[in-house]
Amino acid sequence: MNLEKLKPEVIKILAQEQLSVEHRLEEICNTLRNNIEYYNWVGFYFKNGDKNELKLSSYAGEPTDHTIIPFGKGICGQVAESNANFVVPDVKAQDNYIACSITVKAEIVIPLFVNGENIGQIDIDSNTIDPFTAEDEQFLEFVNAEVAKILEK
Repeated sequence: MNLEKLKPEVIKILAQEQLSVEHRLEEICNTLRNNIEYYNWVGFYFKNGDKNELKLSSYAGEPTDHTIIPFGKGICGQVAESNANFVVPDVKAQDNYIACSITVKAEIVIPLFVNGENIGQIDIDSNTIDPFTAEDEQFLEFVNAEVAKILEK
């Protein structure tokens, strides 16, 4: 699937103001998972109030036990602290990795900023080694920028 072709679909989903934010985010997760072959799990984590931890919000894929992730722990927790994209071509090569499933081979996490503050992230797991490209990073940055627009309201 050409990632550029999914951009209008993302905008369309997020424009459905009659749906809750969580429902729209879940639709985004399902759309990405169903249309991008190597996106096997897609989810949004957000800062959990004033705590230094992330809480799982909407997602598509197998249920996970990792609904709360402390800052600094795993790839998601590291992105919460670094404010930078993190692409992991092979999760077995990462010391600070939280295994959600034995089938996961790679992960990409992109921070989500609202008014300059890192408030969460989109997390993608893949069952394929090294599937993510600069195009995936740019596309997910676009998704997060569009999500940020509905969170600023």
